[in-house]
Amino acid sequence: MKYVQISIDNNASNFKPGDQISGTASWQLEESAKTIEVRLFFYTEGKGTRDIEVLETLQLDSPPISGTQQFDWRLPQSPYSFSGKLISLIWAVEVVLLPSGEAESFEFQMTPTGKEIVLGTGS
Repeated sequence: MKYVQISIDNNASNFKPGDQISGTASWQLEESAKTIEVRLFFYTEGKGTRDIEVLETLQLDSPPISGTQQFDWRLPQSPYSFSGKLISLIWAVEVVLLPSGEAESFEFQMTPTGKEIVLGTGS
């Protein structure tokens, strides 16, 4: 049975700038991967070019077929998560199997209030 998953400590999904995000990446593979990467990143989605910025990476070369990797990162002060009619900015942690590129991700909100900013609504 093959799986890749991400567990965030305390099942949190809303964070503020400067908060710690920590958790565990777990996997059970059918065949070995050359590398497994755990990444903290944000990306834009919507109209126009998709932008992606990776802020932190844990790289595991020649990982075991089954295993776990803990991560613990301090979030930056910006940019904030937001949703708009034309574009959204989304934060995530992902586990990527290389060279196949298979990935599992966990999306979360990062704002001063810890809640999503929806543009055009005043919130």
